[in-house]
Amino acid sequence: MTTMTLRRSDADIAAETPERSQAYRVARGGLVDRRKLLDFSFDGTSYKGFQGDTLASALLANGVHLVGRSFKYHRPRGILSAGSEEPNAIVELRSGARREPNTRATVAELYAGLEANSQNRWPSLAFDALGINALAAPIFAAGFYYKTFMWPASFWEKLYEPMIRRAAGLGRAANAPDPDTYDRMHAHCDVLVIGGGPAGLSAALTAGRAGARVILVDEDFKLGGCLLAENQWIGSQAGVEWAAAALDELISLPEVRILTRTTLFGVYDHGSYGAVERVSDHLPVPGAHAPRQRLWRITAKRAVLAAGAIERPHVFGGNDRPGVMLAGAVRAYINRYGVLPGHKIAVVTSSDDGWRTVTDVLAAGGQIAAVIDTRRSVPHELRRAAESAGATVVTDGYVAGTRGHLRLKAIEVVDSYGSAQTIACDCLAMANGWNPIVHLDSHLSRKPVWNEDIHAFVPAAMPQGMVAAGAAAGRFTLAECLATGAEAAADAAQHCGFERKLYPVPGTEPESTGYTPLWRSPRIKGKAFVDFQNDVAASDVELAHREGFRAVEHLKRYTTLGMATDQGKTSNLAGLSIMAELTGQAIPSVGTTVFRPPFTPVALGALAGHHRGKDFRATRHVPSHAWCEENGAVFVETGLWLRPAYFPRAGEKDWLESVNREVNTVRSKVGICDVTTLGKIDIQGRDALAYLEKFTANPFGSLPVGKARYAILLREDGIVLDDGTIARLGENHYVMTASTANAAKVMQHMEFCRQWLWPEFDVQIASISEQWAQYAVAGPKARDTLRGVVDPEFDISNEAFPFLASANITVGGGIPARLFRISFSGELAYEIAVPAAYGDALWRAIMQSGTPHGITPYGSEALSVMRIEKGHAAGAEINGMTTAADIGLGGMLAKKKDYIGRLMKDRPGLTEPDRPTLVGVRPVDRSKRLRAGAHIIALDATPSLEADQGFLSSVAYSPSNGHWIGIGFISRGPQRIGEHVRAYDPVRGEDFEVEICSAVFVDPEGSKMHV
Repeated sequence: MTTMTLRRSDADIAAETPERSQAYRVARGGLVDRRKLLDFSFDGTSYKGFQGDTLASALLANGVHLVGRSFKYHRPRGILSAGSEEPNAIVELRSGARREPNTRATVAELYAGLEANSQNRWPSLAFDALGINALAAPIFAAGFYYKTFMWPASFWEKLYEPMIRRAAGLGRAANAPDPDTYDRMHAHCDVLVIGGGPAGLSAALTAGRAGARVILVDEDFKLGGCLLAENQWIGSQAGVEWAAAALDELISLPEVRILTRTTLFGVYDHGSYGAVERVSDHLPVPGAHAPRQRLWRITAKRAVLAAGAIERPHVFGGNDRPGVMLAGAVRAYINRYGVLPGHKIAVVTSSDDGWRTVTDVLAAGGQIAAVIDTRRSVPHELRRAAESAGATVVTDGYVAGTRGHLRLKAIEVVDSYGSAQTIACDCLAMANGWNPIVHLDSHLSRKPVWNEDIHAFVPAAMPQGMVAAGAAAGRFTLAECLATGAEAAADAAQHCGFERKLYPVPGTEPESTGYTPLWRSPRIKGKAFVDFQNDVAASDVELAHREGFRAVEHLKRYTTLGMATDQGKTSNLAGLSIMAELTGQAIPSVGTTVFRPPFTPVALGALAGHHRGKDFRATRHVPSHAWCEENGAVFVETGLWLRPAYFPRAGEKDWLESVNREVNTVRSKVGICDVTTLGKIDIQGRDALAYLEKFTANPFGSLPVGKARYAILLREDGIVLDDGTIARLGENHYVMTASTANAAKVMQHMEFCRQWLWPEFDVQIASISEQWAQYAVAGPKARDTLRGVVDPEFDISNEAFPFLASANITVGGGIPARLFRISFSGELAYEIAVPAAYGDALWRAIMQSGTPHGITPYGSEALSVMRIEKGHAAGAEINGMTTAADIGLGGMLAKKKDYIGRLMKDRPGLTEPDRPTLVGVRPVDRSKRLRAGAHIIALDATPSLEADQGFLSSVAYSPSNGHWIGIGFISRGPQRIGEHVRAYDPVRGEDFEVEICSAVFVDPEGSKMHV
């Protein structure tokens, strides 16, 4: 088709071949752009549609009514609705890395080249092998999984679980990484308007004209709501024209922001709302630098809920057959998309609203096969059009069943006398009244209330600051929508400090809204579905009643009614009405479940935003990273940090040789290690000491200014949380270090204690891990090396600055620094800290100062070796299961103060004499290599769980000892030093004799730290 530059009439366009291929497209009408023809495919077959179509409307235009298979029974399913409430037409879009399952065809915008596929079928949509499940429906009734998979027990792993895993799920997620990006935005406004239908537009205009900051969100790509789907007039304008004029005015108002393609999916505390904007889902590929979707967190002083209502289906046999649709959806496809869903359409209605569908079908050139009104009497003016068109009109009747396989062919109608007749048709429109969308106002655990006038639940006590308007409040006429939207917005604007001003509401045509719902047909032929998405039938509700699952929450979980992504949009009230009938109660007595966010599914990518890959787990470089990289360091990920593991040199054959050299150099000369990754927490305030006394398990009341002390932190259950050091830099100023792995956990626990346990304390804490670069300088030449960088007015001699001293100093001619004399390696050692901006310079200065002394950089591997040589417990020992006594530090715990974990640490299970405690282990045959995780058993024992006496938690080759060493937990360990046992490692097939010894393998007297 050649694109025309001149605008042509609908008749001219309709005459062209491409549109004639759309057999169900009407010749005129609709809001699609017939000048823009789009190619797309469904299940590999090519079709054509127009700009402004959804995938659903384009499929219907091409006569494609079968679009999927049901979840449990794999029954043929078609398009039920025209909005996000769609339970059937759930398809897979795109291919490759952008493949997206479980998308509703009714909200997927058509674009050129769109590739869609049905899902939950094999080998094809027309012939699904699992359709045999429908024959086994009595076996797959509600709760069948609770009864079926219990016996025999051996079948679970061999049969049941593999079968369930193969059958579970819908659609296929992409195998490749998502190539698209996702954005996140925060916005604040005075008035948030949820919904862009007549009530929402009226509300936005009223608040915007008052000068309030307004955000209007609507999930559709075109504002107007029901005005796009109905032939209604507002004043002298068609509803569509009024909506367009309202949009133009809103755009001109400076404080109004309009977000189309945006679904408000959640209502949260304190006026906070979550919304997701589909920025590029209507495009084949997002534009340059454009996200695919954007998550909005909106904070609003007031909100107007104008989300509209959802039409209810009837419950009768075969009501899920392709071609059975909601009457309002039929009107939407005719009036908005220019598509007649069938050539011969029947209408079953319990309301005056259904007769509007008759009028619109006839106006579009369609044929009405029959109108079945379940009510006893129907006003003659409603019947006139159908009878004039020769349609069969049945009052006080109902549909009992349907016929057809992959497409509706006929319906079985029962009249008031009980006589049945079969009426041929290829589309059945159901009109059973409307349910206000109460999901969003229920997100804060508020349950809706029953309104007998409209036979539906409506919002009850709305969340603070939110008020419903229009159909969402049960006010269904167009006049009520316009009026209630304006009133709600005027009140909201006034609350925000603006003038309350109501503008005249344009006149509308009178509307007939009477209806008496029929919850299910008296006689049902075939399976009658209540919940289309979860394959819940009326018989399942009856079974739940018989088996005692009558409470609404039990009903939901036993039958899966209203669960998962559907949240009961089209099904909830029908299920409740049947249970009410069975229990002899009114529907409000049965109650309703709590709806949960999200209102519609939200992609995990949108929730994550930019926080994926390295943006989710960002690499944190230590301050010395550039120098380490320049000098060939091998790095290792330590939590979020990229930390140097070791520094290989030319000629060294493996990592162990490099690590041994680094250890030997530290022990004999001097080494420098970047320990910035340690958690560093600044604690200040008048009650800082009182806070620490309660938080730490060992005493700190006697710690003077200028000193540091080892700290033990317990959890509430008496288990060790972490260890570290605390230095007192001023009267009310302390700095604490925590292990790299537990830094965030310790900070979180400290904040919990400060805010909840002891809020009366005047104390402030802050993480300074990234604000200060910190280096360990260790070895006999450490002091001489530091003298080259510490400003000369500070005396760091052994006498002036002894072991465990701490002080604020300066380096490099006045740069502020902190110096701590603490040792993790067991040698003479210091840790020196400077503001992170000076970290690289300080490292280079220390390396230059230490060059005459033979300094070497050493990484985390050498550091680990030296801490094992000294028997220091670390992450492998402080593993969330050990007490202070287990790791040999029980004697440090305070005896005269209260602290977290004090009572719970003395529980019998934590103080048993046979409890494994920390000791050292070395092989009797010094050539043997120890393995972490090896179990300790007696020399003559047969390996078994009963024979297990402990395990090795950390091992290393010790260059200081010339053989492998280890530390671990052995039952009654300290009492068994000198005993020989076996290190049994079934994973690696090793089993040899070892000796239990002291955990301190180097300088047990600790003399090196004090020189």
